[in-house]
Amino acid sequence: MIAPFELPFMARALAEIALLAVICGPVSVFVYARRLAFVSDAMTHTVFPGVVIGFVAGGLEGLVVGALVAGLLTAVVLTLLTRGGRVSDDAATAVVLTAMFSIGVVLVSRRTSYTSDLTAFLFGRLLTVTADQLVETAVLAGVVLVALLIGARALLFRTFDPAGAAAAGFRVGWLDLWLNVLVALVVVASVRAVGTILVVALLIVPAAAARMVTDRLAVMAVVGTVLIIGAGYAGLLVSWTASLHYGVALTSASSVVLLLVAAYLLLIPVRLLRARRQRRVPSARRSSVHELVG
Repeated sequence: MIAPFELPFMARALAEIALLAVICGPVSVFVYARRLAFVSDAMTHTVFPGVVIGFVAGGLEGLVVGALVAGLLTAVVLTLLTRGGRVSDDAATAVVLTAMFSIGVVLVSRRTSYTSDLTAFLFGRLLTVTADQLVETAVLAGVVLVALLIGARALLFRTFDPAGAAAAGFRVGWLDLWLNVLVALVVVASVRAVGTILVVALLIVPAAAARMVTDRLAVMAVVGTVLIIGAGYAGLLVSWTASLHYGVALTSASSVVLLLVAAYLLLIPVRLLRARRQRRVPSARRSSVHELVG
């Protein structure tokens, strides 16, 4: 249970998952509450051309810079297109997603020598995380957490009462940009470890699973963080055991995501029990009132 993580590459992989959990847990709550699953999915794909350009221009060292530029550009474009309801969220997201991802595919197809390297960034390289990458993730995680602490109250106000937030003097467009940038930063922080495709699971599944056991957003953030760390540890262990002892090639990133999905499915009965219990409480109260009136 512990011996595999005494190896440096396994320890670094677990540390990377822990850092991602700290930011994906809270941000996933806003993604869930704002119903931005499609937007998050789009951002995981729109950073791909930035990854390609960064890789071509600066090799592995240029990946984060390229992904960061593409992610921030996507956040700004989506905010501008959807501002004031001029374009629907779904339409704007679909247009930006298809355009940016197609650019990435065209760039990859023109450089066949890099295709295998760039394909790995679609699915992640969790076991090859280096100490420098851990530092980069830690820096991005710090930026995301500070931004969340500064804007959490305003973002919550906008999430549940956008008209009230506007009437209170908050600039809703800037708050939307704020959240979109946070999602983009999370994607950039995760892209090399779990890939641009699997990172969407870290932004959606934790909050959805946590919602099964609680209605409080702060608790959802904590539960989501714990679920990611738990799935990260178990996924790495399962991947290690399957590959070493049974000769089954099982990628670490996909194992982590599958265990997150399994946790979500296992928690569905908890949600059903909570809903049944909540229905019983009003019924009991009504019965008590009738008895008193009678």
